[in-house]
Amino acid sequence: MAGHSHWAGIKHKKGKADKARSNLFSKLSREITVAAKQGDKNPDMNARLRSAIQSARSSNMPKDNIQRAIEKSQINTDSNYENIRYEGYGPKRIAVIVETLTNNKNRTASNLRTIFQKNGGSLGTQGVASHNFQQMGVVKIERSEASEDKIFELTVDSEAKECFSNEFYHEIQCDKNEIYNVKKKLEKNINNFLSTEIEWVPLNKVELSSVEKEEIINFLGTLDDDDDVQNVYTNAKL
Repeated sequence: MAGHSHWAGIKHKKGKADKARSNLFSKLSREITVAAKQGDKNPDMNARLRSAIQSARSSNMPKDNIQRAIEKSQINTDSNYENIRYEGYGPKRIAVIVETLTNNKNRTASNLRTIFQKNGGSLGTQGVASHNFQQMGVVKIERSEASEDKIFELTVDSEAKECFSNEFYHEIQCDKNEIYNVKKKLEKNINNFLSTEIEWVPLNKVELSSVEKEEIINFLGTLDDDDDVQNVYTNAKL
């Protein structure tokens, strides 16, 4: 599963380095607005909103921006965003899943198809790539929050399935249906969470050369930079 998480780490580092990017804050704001629109405005009563706010805070998004995004959910009642998943194969036949949040699926599909084609890949129908992955509950925690031994202990105590650490954060994986039960148990010992999400984790990883890795990282970065794209997953071992 390191391939999945290494791309997440690269993306995390990229976000930290470019934290002032309007593109990054725009995506975070949109997710907060949609989460607040579809559920309770109180994050304690809305798991999706709580996770969106945690992601925004970990990217150093100002509190005022977060509050404005929540308030916007009451104003923009005519803006209907949809969560749409796209699947395909990128360079070197790596499997790719792209999660989007869009108010114009024709625009989104056209943009993604162009990116895939320009990089020697192809966009397919839903299901064409997802059989290479499994959906897991993934909780990311600030690296400075606990030692690796403590994270292992908390993983066992919370009845999660797996954990590991990288230079950016600790990651705990669990059954997707148990994610918020696991999170509640972790909250007794952890204060700072980066995110709590259901993610696509590859079943097997594709080995690549160093040159191929650079090509894949650039391709994934181009996808991630699209305004409508929220998350990108791959089975490439990066």
